[in-house]
Amino acid sequence: MAASRDSFENEEAEGSEGSQASSGVQVVLPSDPGAPAPLCPHGPTLLFVKMSQGKQETRKFYACSACRDRKDCNFFQWEDEKLSEARLAAREAQNQRCRPPLSRAHCVERYLMFIELPLVQRKFCQSCQQLLLPDDWGEHREHIVLADVSIAQLRRPSRLLFPLENKKTNAQYLFADRSCQFLVDLVSALGFRRVLCVGTPRLHELIRLAASGEKKSNIKSLLLDIDFRYSQFYLEDSFCRYNMFNHHFFDGKDALEVCRAFLQEEKGEGVIMVTDPPFGGLVEPLAITFRKLIAMWKEGQSQDDSHKELPIFWIFPYFFESRICQFFPSFCMLDYQVDYDNHALYKHGKTGRKQSPVRIFTNIPPSKIILPAEEGYRFCPLCQRYVSLENQHCEHCNACTSKDGRKWKHCFLCKKCVKPLFYFAAWNHCSTCSQCAVPDHSCAHPKSGCFICGELDHKRSTCPNVGIVKRANKAVRKQKQKQRKVIR
Repeated sequence: MAASRDSFENEEAEGSEGSQASSGVQVVLPSDPGAPAPLCPHGPTLLFVKMSQGKQETRKFYACSACRDRKDCNFFQWEDEKLSEARLAAREAQNQRCRPPLSRAHCVERYLMFIELPLVQRKFCQSCQQLLLPDDWGEHREHIVLADVSIAQLRRPSRLLFPLENKKTNAQYLFADRSCQFLVDLVSALGFRRVLCVGTPRLHELIRLAASGEKKSNIKSLLLDIDFRYSQFYLEDSFCRYNMFNHHFFDGKDALEVCRAFLQEEKGEGVIMVTDPPFGGLVEPLAITFRKLIAMWKEGQSQDDSHKELPIFWIFPYFFESRICQFFPSFCMLDYQVDYDNHALYKHGKTGRKQSPVRIFTNIPPSKIILPAEEGYRFCPLCQRYVSLENQHCEHCNACTSKDGRKWKHCFLCKKCVKPLFYFAAWNHCSTCSQCAVPDHSCAHPKSGCFICGELDHKRSTCPNVGIVKRANKAVRKQKQKQRKVIR
């Protein structure tokens, strides 16, 4: 998925000191559900409300669903703001300018022509990130061009394309082959025949490679991703450009119907959704989108099957567990650590706080999911699930309680297991805070949770609302400056 993968080095700093912020934002449902949200280059915008000292302000505003930095998408509009025809026309012109240079149909046409070319004529411009036909060569003469692009390379576009690097908008971190192969093997072992890949391009590639290989896997996949560059490598039935924060298909009804048909094939049997959202994204709009995909899948179910759930693997950091389970109570978190090729921290084999914090959340019973023993997982007969080696069963909690792969200790005053260390300091129970915290912490600060939005699953430094808060404050400052100029 083309979106942020911020550093989460502070995810264990619960109870530690931090600078307090007095404001934040929340996603809200529009006051008029029938009124369409205004559009930005990334599709329908989301409605937000600013929070100040825990109190909700009355004025709401629309902002981009995908970008958290106004430098990347500067859309801002008050909910009750009336725009002139000139401003509406200027906005539409801006949206048109931001569209990909080639239409979806044109990309498919070029791809079919490209694969018919002899090997010596198959070229890829690394400067423009574009497959080149012979008529294009003159325009790219001064660019860095990769020649002799094989069919095998075309089947792995994530290795041809440069990962996007803007951390606040479109930093792409791609599954390492270890994690990707584990997911493919797991999907196959569980008997699924179709995989809806939402923001998981490398998993999509590996599934399609297995289907075209010697063993001929019978698993099919459909990729939904916001990165338009993938349009060059896939036909309409295997890729749809899609924004997972607002359930927007960029190519309209045709793409929507491709997704619907994929989910409802075989009356919805044998399909699983695997999603790897941006970690900096808000959980609530993601949950709303996933519920819409679930509803689309349920349309193909009979009334007798109305109790069934669409199987899902949601890949996200472990400290979002409470937030995810708030929207999907049937989900549980697996101990498996997902790692990424091009991320300095999220690597398999690291220890302590350097381990990847990324886990798999699923509504599939964990007893059915076997984690590889050679990678350090064992089966707990009391929990009836696979856990990491250091995740010891607590007889007081009656569960394997560790979330981060280390052995946790039970606090009888907190009545739960807590992290054993924070950096090199042991956690101790604080009588003032009535909870375990690091030594020398400040009891004057909030006991837990984020200073901006108040959520308990992350800290201020990793709050996904930081960019939106800055955006809202900047818009308010600009409006005040305009008012001052008028007064003068």
